[in-house]
Amino acid sequence: MISVDRVQVMAYRIAAQGLTERAAARPADLPVLDLGIQQYSPDSAQIALTARSSADPADDRLLVVWSARGAPHLHRRADLAALVRQLWPLTDADAATRIKSAQIPDAHTLGIRAFTVTAEALREAVTAPIPRGAASTEVSRRVPVELTFDCRPCQARHVSGNVWQQAGLAGGVEILSRGRDAQLGPIDGAPPLPEANEGVDQLIEAYLRFLGPAGPAEVAKYLGSSTTEIRKVWPSSGLVEVSVDGRKAWLSESEMPALESAAPVAGVRWLPGMDPLLQARDRDLLLPERAAQKEVWRPLGNPGVLLVDGEIAGVWRARMAGRKKVDLTVSPFGKLTAAQRKQAEAEAPEVARARGVSEAVVTFE
Repeated sequence: MISVDRVQVMAYRIAAQGLTERAAARPADLPVLDLGIQQYSPDSAQIALTARSSADPADDRLLVVWSARGAPHLHRRADLAALVRQLWPLTDADAATRIKSAQIPDAHTLGIRAFTVTAEALREAVTAPIPRGAASTEVSRRVPVELTFDCRPCQARHVSGNVWQQAGLAGGVEILSRGRDAQLGPIDGAPPLPEANEGVDQLIEAYLRFLGPAGPAEVAKYLGSSTTEIRKVWPSSGLVEVSVDGRKAWLSESEMPALESAAPVAGVRWLPGMDPLLQARDRDLLLPERAAQKEVWRPLGNPGVLLVDGEIAGVWRARMAGRKKVDLTVSPFGKLTAAQRKQAEAEAPEVARARGVSEAVVTFE
């Protein structure tokens, strides 16, 4: 077993995620799409892509679906057939954990059936582009009452969001738009409804490749599952045990040379809220200072982060200034050097490119 510290792990992850050197590859060809990119805000996935690729962030080989934890993610169309089986609950207990909510306290009794009936309802309800609210109404009247709750403002019963979103990919649904005019649509050539989980070991390997070394607890949190369930399916071969500042973790054997040779990282990247780098569940490793963690991962409205020389050096927020300019306000966690500020300003046009505007103006608080 080798021992590494958090600086080396950060260097490994940043390189694995394609953040050391911007590639010319089109978005769907970026390795990080093996894990997917969460669409946290309207432009967040595009910003994540421009941080890694100099190509146009638009790519018709990609689409947005509800995947890990029921969160909207950008994925390759070609990966959906495998992904829907990898994300399917492992057991009834696993399904109960994933949809646990005080809003629907009896849902756990349904186990995997909760996913099956909701996915079937989605396939019946979403046969053409449809407003999200209308789809919810149709699904709500098709699923068991245990999966719905009383909505006082609407004076109706609604299917719980954490149920239908986690069943969305199995239900053959893609997210066409979000916000006030949110629409869903059927996935063209959607993969069939799974009968059982298949390939979860590949999903674990993908997590470790981009966010490792890590253990069952981190993967479980990423999937919304439990450590107990993930330990049952933890790969028995192909992984190497690693000590990260004294903590036991694992990494694929094929990735060990990259970890051992990970070099110090230089440069700046503007990353959006919930960027793939921020998806790791060992947040103390990503950002040791607890006060800074509270600024990055908020109950609502996560900001973007400024990655400087391999460390999360601050948060940033964007505000449109007319139709052609975006104002970026940076709140550093510590002092940035003049050179680092110049690097951040030089990198800021990539945020403008992602948002489809011509200019970005940076302000440091």
